Amino acid sequence: MRSLSFSPFLVLLGLVVYAQAAVKYLGVALSGGDWGCDIDGSCPLSTAALPLTELGHADGGGQMKHFVEDDGVNMFRLPTTWQFLINNEDEVSDEFDETNLGRYDQFVQACLVTGAYCMIDIHNFARFNGGIVGQGGPSDDMFVTIWSTLAKKYADEPNIVFEITNEPHDLDITKWAATCQKVVTGIRNAGAKTQMILLPGTNFDSAATLISTGSADALLAITNPDGTTDGLYLDIHKYLDNNNSGQYAECTTDNVGNFTMLATYLRGKKRQGLISETGASSDSSCVTDYCAQNTFINENDDVYIGYVTWAAGQFDETYVLSQTPIQQPDGSWTDNALFTECVLAPYQKAGGAKPSPLPSTASSSKKTTATQTKTKTSTKTSATAAAESSSSDAGDAGAKGGSLAASTSTTASAPASTNGAGVARAVHVLKNLAVAAVVGAALF
Repeated sequence: MRSLSFSPFLVLLGLVVYAQAAVKYLGVALSGGDWGCDIDGSCPLSTAALPLTELGHADGGGQMKHFVEDDGVNMFRLPTTWQFLINNEDEVSDEFDETNLGRYDQFVQACLVTGAYCMIDIHNFARFNGGIVGQGGPSDDMFVTIWSTLAKKYADEPNIVFEITNEPHDLDITKWAATCQKVVTGIRNAGAKTQMILLPGTNFDSAATLISTGSADALLAITNPDGTTDGLYLDIHKYLDNNNSGQYAECTTDNVGNFTMLATYLRGKKRQGLISETGASSDSSCVTDYCAQNTFINENDDVYIGYVTWAAGQFDETYVLSQTPIQQPDGSWTDNALFTECVLAPYQKAGGAKPSPLPSTASSSKKTTATQTKTKTSTKTSATAAAESSSSDAGDAGAKGGSLAASTSTTASAPASTNGAGVARAVHVLKNLAVAAVVGAALF
């Protein structure tokens, strides 16, 4: 019997196995509840459309069941707005409207029943009707109360993810990090002790500028009440068109440079991040670039724990960034080519979890047709525009198109400790080397 030894060949083979890793979380955003929300945090009630057939909108429940059961997706982002939760688009408050909170909870429950992780996203750009949270707008205390109430409601749901807000911009990052610290403390003290919390930076949370704006340093200094950073992750967004807005069909970058820079930074800090929003059109340029980006993210799963593609839900297939599956006459669903080739394939090729059957408690699969229009309703300040010009970043205002109107007819493993990322990665390497040794022994 040939003795086992770690020859250079075996070490090399082990590193090859090691490289074939996948992120923990593969996600899809279910848009609709955010429709009409502008980058100044004004979010009309009339255009909000949570994608549930029970509420007269698209079949988000059926979409989520399909994504989990047929594709192995294990995370969904569920946008809503501050205005919707309080049922008031004019005056800010920290008191929830029970009817609208109940409707949003229906959406959350439709996600939870699939066994996936469910991301609560208050899609207000760190604002309410122009006022920046903790910086002349709604007070920190008010914002903390909103999050503490939600955390108490979902404290016993380990698959809930709290995304503090969507894409902050044009604010004081030191003050914003202080606000986020208060929110984290409020969420933990409300009983949500272990759930993931995503920490978003300024300049629309762009991967290209999280370091240069000081966002990453400020946000990664945030701790839980016990002083740990367990469950706290850097929130990351990035598009592939010429100004990072997601507004244009052509992809002009694969973002590998930006994600390489950020990966190096995160490794140095021994921390991790989650790309909670990225997307591309079905233009031929994107088939190359979006696939390359998501392949790179999977290859760097030690620092990137997952990615969420924008978007399905209320959008139909005519939307430039649509990832909405098409329901067939027999009730089955068909993904579009971009999702299959550039979202799903890189994850599965890297060893991502395969789909598994779900309990028969999922939502109905009525066919729903949605249409949407896009109109840009605001412009960014000159300071932000200058920053975007130098970094090719414009945030997701263009991706959502400002105002959107709609009409309709008719289990993953628990979050790893951020401090334990290095240990987990080392164990992963050792396992791969052991596999390599066995394979090498058989070959020689």
